[in-house]
Amino acid sequence: MRGTSSKGRRQGVTIRHVAADAGVSHQTVSRVINDAPNVRPEVKRRVQASIDKLGYVPSIAAQRMGGSRSYLILALNDRDRTIADWRERQGTDWIDQMLLGGMLKAAEHGYRLIFELVDTHADHVERELRATLAALQPDGVILTPPHSENPHIIKLLDEIGIAFARVGALQGGPGVAVAMDEESAAASATRHLASLGHKRIAFISGSPEYSLSKRRVAGWRAEMEREKLPTDDLLASGDFSFGSGTSATEALLTLKDPPTAIIASNDRMALAALAVANRRGLAVPGDLSLFSFDNTPVVRFTQPPLTAVDQPVAELTALAVDMIIRSLRGNELPDQPVIIEAGLVERSSTAAPCAS
Repeated sequence: MRGTSSKGRRQGVTIRHVAADAGVSHQTVSRVINDAPNVRPEVKRRVQASIDKLGYVPSIAAQRMGGSRSYLILALNDRDRTIADWRERQGTDWIDQMLLGGMLKAAEHGYRLIFELVDTHADHVERELRATLAALQPDGVILTPPHSENPHIIKLLDEIGIAFARVGALQGGPGVAVAMDEESAAASATRHLASLGHKRIAFISGSPEYSLSKRRVAGWRAEMEREKLPTDDLLASGDFSFGSGTSATEALLTLKDPPTAIIASNDRMALAALAVANRRGLAVPGDLSLFSFDNTPVVRFTQPPLTAVDQPVAELTALAVDMIIRSLRGNELPDQPVIIEAGLVERSSTAAPCAS
């Protein structure tokens, strides 16, 4: 029986089946799949009708027949930090959300997203990245922090002439920049706590290696100034690790006039703050309100669940993929960074401060 194997299963529809049904060459089908020029509208309609009728799903190989594109987009993440997160089994779902947004958007356009780890600190980063690009031959590259602000990587991609997007970057330069409004997010968190009546609102910063850490501090500081609240001894340094969150919280809670609320620059440091509060016998939120960044799954299941800034990671990566594909198709891209607002998820770790 035609279209079935010896075991009775339907054989996969190939580009040649489509070509035969439409009465054209398989090269013409490939050109239609790739939206190539110089294909008559009536031929496009006939080929598309055959694709729809047969349920044909173009493969990367079929797409490549129409030109020099690989139909691959490469996302680069920091090797050391990612591996450390995986090994500690305390990682966030940042990568999951990045892959969710990027893969789904890429698939919409017939592309595939692949994921690689690169050491942004290594002196051989250029050689390593060139080897990766040569092996995979992607059509575009997504840079995540801190790669998105690494001048050597940015310069290399610009010199090669490959389309790329910089996630979490605000500075000008080659490639398209997409970012969350970090300052606004930190300001919103601060404003939320101030609206509950908190006067002593502390902030635990993230790693100085990431410019977003400075932007979050700036948002907190600006909102504190608008609320006419003190900041002098309420900024503690962290590096996104649990240990740094522990040290920062201990330092804040041993102040002569300790804070009644703490904003941590990521969930891991917020979890550390919660652990310190519990160890000290402080009730959250009765004695201390906690506010986090990230909104990874774990903060929903702590006791109490943590109020958090919800980072739109999937949306940012989807936007980066969309911008790369638009660039490959010759569309004009914005000169300025594209900014996405963060969400705020209120849970039971924040409340009005206890009356003294």
